Amino acid sequence: MKKKIILLLVSVLLFATITACGSGNLGVSSGTDIDNTDGDTTENGAKNIENTPSGAIYRTLDEIKESGKIIIGVFSDKNPFGYVDENGDYQGYDVYFAERLAADLGVEIEYVSTEPSSRVEYLETGKVDIILANFTVTGERAEIVDFALPYMKVALGVVSPDSTLITSPEELNGKTLIVAKGTTAETYFTENYPEVNLLKFDQYTEAYNALLDGRGDALSTDNTEVLAWAIQNNGFSVGIESLGDIDTIAPAVSKGNTTLLDWINEEIKGLADEKFFHADYNETLAPVYGTAVDIDSLVVEGGIVD
Repeated sequence: MKKKIILLLVSVLLFATITACGSGNLGVSSGTDIDNTDGDTTENGAKNIENTPSGAIYRTLDEIKESGKIIIGVFSDKNPFGYVDENGDYQGYDVYFAERLAADLGVEIEYVSTEPSSRVEYLETGKVDIILANFTVTGERAEIVDFALPYMKVALGVVSPDSTLITSPEELNGKTLIVAKGTTAETYFTENYPEVNLLKFDQYTEAYNALLDGRGDALSTDNTEVLAWAIQNNGFSVGIESLGDIDTIAPAVSKGNTTLLDWINEEIKGLADEKFFHADYNETLAPVYGTAVDIDSLVVEGGIVD
């Protein structure tokens, strides 16, 4: 009888030990390939640097080169900055830049479609190496991700139907303004115009469809974007062309990924010699804007904002 009791106790202790050892895997999804040795990696080969301020997951410049592929997050529905054309190919101002980065790095490029509210998350989780999705630099975002030098200037704009054109933000008090989640427009109107009712969407396509359907009185996002959209959609105009501060658009990488960040900065500086972003504008934006926009009011060369 004593032997049976002893064997039972041993079995219980053995089961508890096995269970405790296995508990270290709790919270890891079955779809993620995690190597629990030093230098943990995700399925994309991104290294988990536990000593970084955010505990970010990212791939260094050398790891990207070794893999032969760079993963870049871009918009798929924000024409003419990042969108998918009728052939299923990514196009736009940001994409033109992304292609040059990959070419100069000597690697292939893989695009990941992102939404405004997912840009930070995709960097924090190592889903992408770089975000090139019309990403406005803000102090709050800079605490979570690392921004490279800017390549574009931007402010907020507001587009509305010609029949009820909105020409000042005060006219929106008590009315419905359409915004995309996670954008500077959402933050600006929340902080400065609390009497404006915000109708929020995850995707730009959804937001613009809501404006077309009359579900809101106006839509706000980057002035460069609303101007392009109004040119392409009869019956709508940008009644507020510049609102808030003049901000900059820049590439972003995971917090602490200094090797990739430094390389991008040097690349942007070097591209100034050939006025790369002027060429980018002429290829991707000029066909949309025509003479409606002064190129130097938007383009930034060498990371230097005039």
